[in-house]
Amino acid sequence: MNYVTLGKTGLKAAVVSFGGIPIQRADAANTKAVVDKLEELGINFIDTARGYTVSEEYLGAALEGRREKFLLATKSMSRTREAMERDIGISLSNLRTGYIDLYQIHNLPEKEIETVFGPGGAYEALAEAKAAGKIGHIGVTAHSADALKILVEQYSDRLETVMFPYNIVETQGHDVLARAREKGLGVIAMKPLAGGNLDDWELALRFIAAAGVVDIAIPGMGSVEEVARNAAVDLSSPLTGAELEQCAAIRKELGSQFCRRCGYCAPCTVGIDIPSNFLMVNYRRKYGLGGWAESRYQSLAHHAGECVQCGACESRCPYNLPIREMLMDVAKVFGR
Repeated sequence: MNYVTLGKTGLKAAVVSFGGIPIQRADAANTKAVVDKLEELGINFIDTARGYTVSEEYLGAALEGRREKFLLATKSMSRTREAMERDIGISLSNLRTGYIDLYQIHNLPEKEIETVFGPGGAYEALAEAKAAGKIGHIGVTAHSADALKILVEQYSDRLETVMFPYNIVETQGHDVLARAREKGLGVIAMKPLAGGNLDDWELALRFIAAAGVVDIAIPGMGSVEEVARNAAVDLSSPLTGAELEQCAAIRKELGSQFCRRCGYCAPCTVGIDIPSNFLMVNYRRKYGLGGWAESRYQSLAHHAGECVQCGACESRCPYNLPIREMLMDVAKVFGR
């Protein structure tokens, strides 16, 4: 495994590291097996979040007795000092540790930046926790290129890392991420597989490495097999002309309106599992698994056709997807 210094943090992290979103779909035993494999293969950076349901708890239990072998990162959606202080305490308890290497302000949109960094904002709690030794470094995650630009240009003196989507179909942050590295910020690529929409994980990770604007990528890993396959990717070989054409074809196929399955749209007013509805129609269209996808879709508790067009999901989607329109399309495909 190759390692890189994560900007001005000085942390030495594996270039392919661990994203903790899938852990919430697993159990404690599986999480321990995953962490065993991470340790075996030298993947030392673990990223999770307060919002990933049981991810912090499962990882905390799996890390007992070997905490010092890993760099531990988590994040919170809290925007005020009081709420962030509370979340830091919960994270420390869940992760069963006395310190967290990197604590990140999670999914920060442009309209909330001043709140977070202003008087009584979440940043105050993070700075105090850092001074007290509870956290080592402070970072931020964003989904908007406009927000990222503001954070990099105006707040790089208070931040040490930035996390932003970067993959074959999402390169809108390229120039700002390059600027972030110039300013000494560590750059972390979230959604390296575009939320599971990219099947060729080797090509996806090599594309990110070749871009030259990312320090580490954190594909979500929910099984021992996924850890092994990601760790085995050779990031040193440049992309061939044929592979670049393949990337262009993937970009054209997916376009800009696709679900990354981040889950921020939840909860749906009527209980629709929105990402799963999109996943089933994707299986039917992309993989030709008509019967299988139909069966899985019909077994869902709620279906796209039940959408009441309230728009609550769209107000929460960090990618500004026309979710209501997309759900109507799913309903047409499956008939309900």
